[in-house]
Amino acid sequence: MAGQGSGGNVIAAICNVFIAGLGQLVQGRILAAIVFFLLVSVNYALAATGILFFMAVFGFIFHVWAIIDAAKYKG
Repeated sequence: MAGQGSGGNVIAAICNVFIAGLGQLVQGRILAAIVFFLLVSVNYALAATGILFFMAVFGFIFHVWAIIDAAKYKG
């Protein structure tokens, strides 16, 4: 990938829209992919219980962070 704004980063950001961490995985950053996937998944799962519904806000923040991280990655 050529850096920020390259086609690879755009594809990685789009992948993150569907599954958090997938964009980092496409970029070859396995640890970052696992961390983002777990952060977003755990927060959304806690929000789905109904008791901790406010965790959806944190899940959304981490999800957006993953998208921006993939878009701005400089290899």
